[in-house]
Amino acid sequence: MSGMYPALLYSDAKAAIQQLTEAFGLERIAVYEGEDGTVAHAELGHAGGAVMLGSKGTGSAFDEAMKNAGPAAVYVAVTDVDAHHARAASHGAEILMPPTDQDYGSRDYMARDLEGNIWSFGTYTPPGGAGD
Repeated sequence: MSGMYPALLYSDAKAAIQQLTEAFGLERIAVYEGEDGTVAHAELGHAGGAVMLGSKGTGSAFDEAMKNAGPAAVYVAVTDVDAHHARAASHGAEILMPPTDQDYGSRDYMARDLEGNIWSFGTYTPPGGAGD
């Protein structure tokens, strides 16, 4: 396996891209827009991984399959949780759990994006993963 890449759909994908890059520090790799200005496909990267996203309502097979899906959750490994949290909070991200030391040795915080998806950031790196 060469990697896993979560894929999310947003009602306002452009606003999601802005929040995810500014507040959470993801890097814009690619954004492809449809003729109507919707985001057909975007890739945002972090530490060798990426999340793919697009606009809801495009009528694609993925859009149809995800039509009744609820919010998703994404975990991102970072090296400095407190600095990452400070950046997210300074950009107005909704913080659900401040930086907290976990029993299993990680330090994590949790935030909600503009459309209800949960983003957790922590020092735990699964085997084979990479932090920032």
